[in-house]
Amino acid sequence: MATPTPFPRRRFLLASGATAAGLALAAPGAGAASGPGAEALLYHRLLLRHTRWVETQWDAAAGRYPLADFGFASVLGNAVLLTHGTYDADLAGVGRETLADHTVRTIRHFAATNFWATGATWGGGGYEWGGRVFWDGTFESYFVAAARLLWDELDAATRGHVDAIAVRGAQYVAGLGAGEDPRSGGWSSNGLTGGHRGDSKIEEMGAKSMPLATGLAYHPDHPDAAAWREWLTRWLSNMTGLPSADRGNATLIDGRPVSEWNTAQNMYEGHVVENHGTYAPMYQQSTGAYPGRNALHFLIAGAPLPEVLAKQPNAAGLWRTMTHLGTAAGLSSHPMVADRYHLYGRDVLPLTWRRMGQADPYTARAERMLAAHLEPYLAYPPENRLTKFSGEPKYEPEARAEVAIAYLLHVWRDRLHGDVRPVSEARYWANVAGATDYGAEVGLVAHQSARALAMAVSKAGHVKFAFLPEHDDWLFDVTGAAPAFLPGTALAVTGRRVARYTRAADGFDGSATVLRFAQGTAGYATLPTGAVVYATTGLAPDEGRLRLHALAMPGVRGLDGDRTFHGPGGVVTLAPDGGDGGVDEVRFPAVTARHVRIVGGRPATQYGYSLWRAEVYAPGSGPGEGTDLARGRTATASSADTAYPPRHATDGDPATRWAVARAERPRADSWLAVDLGAEQRVDRVLLGWEAAYGAEYRVQVSADGTGWRDVAAVPAAHGFAGNWVNVDDRAGFVVRGGSSPIRVTAGSVTLSAGPAAPLVAEGYPAQRAGRTRALAAAPAPTADVPGVAAALADGHLAVFNLTDAAVETAVHVPAQSDKDPARTVRVALPAAAATILPPAPGA
Repeated sequence: MATPTPFPRRRFLLASGATAAGLALAAPGAGAASGPGAEALLYHRLLLRHTRWVETQWDAAAGRYPLADFGFASVLGNAVLLTHGTYDADLAGVGRETLADHTVRTIRHFAATNFWATGATWGGGGYEWGGRVFWDGTFESYFVAAARLLWDELDAATRGHVDAIAVRGAQYVAGLGAGEDPRSGGWSSNGLTGGHRGDSKIEEMGAKSMPLATGLAYHPDHPDAAAWREWLTRWLSNMTGLPSADRGNATLIDGRPVSEWNTAQNMYEGHVVENHGTYAPMYQQSTGAYPGRNALHFLIAGAPLPEVLAKQPNAAGLWRTMTHLGTAAGLSSHPMVADRYHLYGRDVLPLTWRRMGQADPYTARAERMLAAHLEPYLAYPPENRLTKFSGEPKYEPEARAEVAIAYLLHVWRDRLHGDVRPVSEARYWANVAGATDYGAEVGLVAHQSARALAMAVSKAGHVKFAFLPEHDDWLFDVTGAAPAFLPGTALAVTGRRVARYTRAADGFDGSATVLRFAQGTAGYATLPTGAVVYATTGLAPDEGRLRLHALAMPGVRGLDGDRTFHGPGGVVTLAPDGGDGGVDEVRFPAVTARHVRIVGGRPATQYGYSLWRAEVYAPGSGPGEGTDLARGRTATASSADTAYPPRHATDGDPATRWAVARAERPRADSWLAVDLGAEQRVDRVLLGWEAAYGAEYRVQVSADGTGWRDVAAVPAAHGFAGNWVNVDDRAGFVVRGGSSPIRVTAGSVTLSAGPAAPLVAEGYPAQRAGRTRALAAAPAPTADVPGVAAALADGHLAVFNLTDAAVETAVHVPAQSDKDPARTVRVALPAAAATILPPAPGA
């Protein structure tokens, strides 16, 4: 039953005049709202639904939420539900009284066992957690906020412990000055110098700010408060430091210009942030997460917000980059990250802070785009989780805390200033349209247009030409090691040349990138219409591969559980039937065999193949029903890591596994075979994959272990014997050269299914099958010089010199219409380079 709860001033003093004065920002076109807006109400519902997961963590014997992975940080979301809005026990799956009891008992326990509260000596006993800047300080901040929201419900001893956490944590960090925390192992901000190559220190500096904000907000009259404010401002300002910009920045923060505060460099000149050696949007988003976390304490305390939160140096440039690389979910794409993507619960707060704390109407649109995905995401299995698909266990309680903070920021803004209204989607994309080369060191060229995002990545281990029609990162998977046009991310780039075009200088926005490899050369052109062109000398078999998402997530466009492909000869709809990791049960018509083999076709990651278990069953039996015919039988493999031999796949032990040898990880056709001991009738296998799973593989049988025949292919594939294909009418591809057929599965499109051969492929966003068919039938441009490829896409002529020498060539362009007759264009290009010509006059 829904139970109304009050908005108690003592618990959350958002309505004080001091708070409003601390950050009085104009909200474009907005007036004060009478109540929480749509996003605030959504976040409240999410917290209620997520409470079902929280309660699975309750340890009844211990009487608290867990210490492991900071599970007790869930109390901040609980505290918000107990003090704000309308509590709905049906949504939460637990009664309000029970949740309150669990929350207070947890706060009481962990307040009493925190390092700062116990007065313990480092390395001694008497405490369970805390005392480290990385990353206990972050969770201490969440914890203190929860306690302050429920201050009236806590006993005097618990309040004293909470105050000790706030005060002593702030004293400790201020006392370190620019030095490092010896308790945090190797974690470091590199003092006030920071770092940007490979590993930005944005996050580390943000972490140092959190204990300072916690102490300063609730104890502004403490004798050390001036030092806390000084270091809070210094860390938050340097967090987004860029010397070339900061030295000339006269913006005053606490009466002193940014040029006096900042010494650090934590980003590249193009406002790009790296972490773990690659462009990493999650860490770039930290520029919004840490200010939002810190602002919460001042709002709870009814205190003015520090100026640095609103005047954060270089924040606008950092956010523009994320939007320039953005998707339809309101978030940056992740072309170089193999995890930490689609962590929607962790993405909310940075957008909310930028919108509400810095009154940015463009980020307001981004937040609204993300909000549209959140409830379907929460409902997708495993249900009621805010950080699905990847990430660390501690992200789940942390995401709950951050959604709670986002809710409170909305409540504050809605009550005092009115909502920050988002711009239209058209204006949002127009604001960041254009092409940018972030340089060879970052290894990223990006072109954002009204209809698509396209990127060329040359960073080692992540090499790809990515294409996101309609900015949709749930259509093609371009993350981490996912292949995109190029045959694999293990290719080593030996040369890179980029041509960038701008509307102001060239009349159109675009880019042309050519990459050289030991195996050959490939180029990528991006056009203002969102179309792309890929050209290659032929780097490997199965070239031009794009990986698809095929999930059933009702409420998110395109995620209805399958993919429909149009091509020459008809249409086919395919649903996933394996090849997506986890456990695959592969069925096939019953056959007699003594030997069963799994042969790889394509590994999903750079780690090759690894199986926890490989089981074989007779007809009429199955997992849990019959006898595993492979259990304890002899297993062999194409290769094996010495620690993970083939027998581990059939030993019945769920903790052991087989894995290919390290040197064989790049090999696509690695295999594992089992000898059943005698001929058996079999009709299914059960494969338990480790994270190194087979995205494509075959099941084979044999009577003698020598002659093999296929009985199943995973996933199911279909071939189009022609030169075009459409995917859900969301994207169309036209292939010139290469080898037929074009091969599709529920999770992939391969534009050249035969041996490596020269190939030109055009990609179009939001394309209907009829238009793709017509484009495929049109004659293509040709060049006089071998090794030069050309394509005409949406009126733009893209020419690629895929040779190792400079060339001058005539490119013959067939007539496209009466207004655009045939013509010949003379083109001169350096070795391994490309160019784009604007549409012909009158075209």
